[in-house]
Amino acid sequence: MPLIETYALTKQYPRVTALNALDINVEPGIIGLVGANGAGKSTLIKILLGLLPATRGKARVLDMDVETEGRAIRGLVGYMPEHDCLPPDLSATEFVAHLAEVSGLPRTAARERTAETLRHVGLFEERYREIGGYSTGMKQRVKLAQALVHDPRLIFLDEPTNGLDPAGREEMLDLVRRTGREFGIAVLMSSHLLGEIERVCDSLVVIDAGRLVRQGAVAEFTAGLGSLEVEVEGDAAALAEALTKRGFEARGEGFLAHVGLNGDDPYDAIRDCIVELELGLVRLEQRRQTLEDIFRPEADEAVAERV
Repeated sequence: MPLIETYALTKQYPRVTALNALDINVEPGIIGLVGANGAGKSTLIKILLGLLPATRGKARVLDMDVETEGRAIRGLVGYMPEHDCLPPDLSATEFVAHLAEVSGLPRTAARERTAETLRHVGLFEERYREIGGYSTGMKQRVKLAQALVHDPRLIFLDEPTNGLDPAGREEMLDLVRRTGREFGIAVLMSSHLLGEIERVCDSLVVIDAGRLVRQGAVAEFTAGLGSLEVEVEGDAAALAEALTKRGFEARGEGFLAHVGLNGDDPYDAIRDCIVELELGLVRLEQRRQTLEDIFRPEADEAVAERV
């Protein structure tokens, strides 16, 4: 059974089309929802939660219709919003336990689940402090805890690393990874940061201007052989130019040249060009293709069009 399905899903505002005939079919796992700011990610999540009506089209979550079964969906789904929405005068225990009860847990069970969940997110020792005195990272953990406390089958995380420093981002990504892989909870994580998605997610849904750009396993996106990174003593740009004349994809700057691995074996050609140009070879190693490598040309084209 698919986790999420949409059929020609469209959301129009007076001057903006947030979603434009979006068709996706998502299987369980840790799924990355990727797009630039304004691509329609948050709108999609709110429609899937039954919080926002679609203009046209259909959507199903856990095989339930979002238009008619929104309440049932929200009982089985957790949601971590992007923006700060926490009451500053409550403790993490009071807030998370209250939302556990709202989700249908009896008071005693809600308290037990709250303690377990706050321990999972690393706030057990700070659970009785008022949220208003928490750091940004601690507030993000509270938001994750309230999304998990009722033991959902699926959680929506909208920019979960928003506002965090590098160490805080790594800790949050580790929590997301553990939630999906150790606890078996499906995760849809929205982000505009490809590096984060690549470290955590199994599959990827890419949208732009409300349309589906591409969908599939992360491994399929990065399955290309990538490139060779060649460090030389001398002009790497001259090496790249010589390799390009021989039919290889290559670019160089300073002491580094990058040679594509998308056709003929370039190793002999690299050796011959280095000898001909009287360069010194310092290092040669294969560099794996990343999501940022894949999408950078598209981003560059979009910037060029705007300019």
